[in-house]
Amino acid sequence: MKILASAAFVAVTALALPVAAQGIISAPAAAVAAPFDLVETSIRSEGAHLVFRSQVRAEAGASRPAATGQFAGSDVYAYVWPTSLNSGAIGFAQDQGIVALAVTFHPDFDDGAKGAKNRHVWHSHWVVLAEDKACGGGLKVRDIPAGSKPKLPETWPGVPLLIDSPDYPLVFAGEAVEVRVPKAAIGAPADFKFDGVTAGLKVNGNLHAPLLCVNAVFKVASGTLSLPGSVKP
Repeated sequence: MKILASAAFVAVTALALPVAAQGIISAPAAAVAAPFDLVETSIRSEGAHLVFRSQVRAEAGASRPAATGQFAGSDVYAYVWPTSLNSGAIGFAQDQGIVALAVTFHPDFDDGAKGAKNRHVWHSHWVVLAEDKACGGGLKVRDIPAGSKPKLPETWPGVPLLIDSPDYPLVFAGEAVEVRVPKAAIGAPADFKFDGVTAGLKVNGNLHAPLLCVNAVFKVASGTLSLPGSVKP
């Protein structure tokens, strides 16, 4: 799938340098808050796992959205790895949109698989993104229309979105966040491409579609959402 950057993504990104052996190297940007100022984004292969890694200028995970006390209009902060994977690889139907791994924090609601509580911890999701001009960042998590019965993964959390809630191990250490994804969970591909994004998302205050918008893009690792990264052996 060819992925094009929206104008909103391009407008807010800082200068990015070429892909290096360790991943996508991005120039620091003083205008971006240090916990979201991506400087290196990579995915490496380690045995039966792929390790998704983002390094920022300082204090990865230190900044979290303030609680509002309600689901409608609440905020989500995220470290995101958009990929060239097909949505069929993560348990949805084929060709549904941009497949991304996301590490998120949202203090006002739980969206763990099978009712698990996760509002007070950073946790992982697969999401399928689609363009939507109604969203401030030009993208949304794809909605599931009422009455439809799409193909869904076993760990879908029961919300009307193409989102999955696998319990992947993740760790924040200094300036970096890493997530360990079993290769078997995505069919063990080795040739997909990726990028890195830090962003704020927002739940629609009216609880209508688009339900979950990319509201603010803090930084795109490549500067253009062109997915220049390759999985490192």
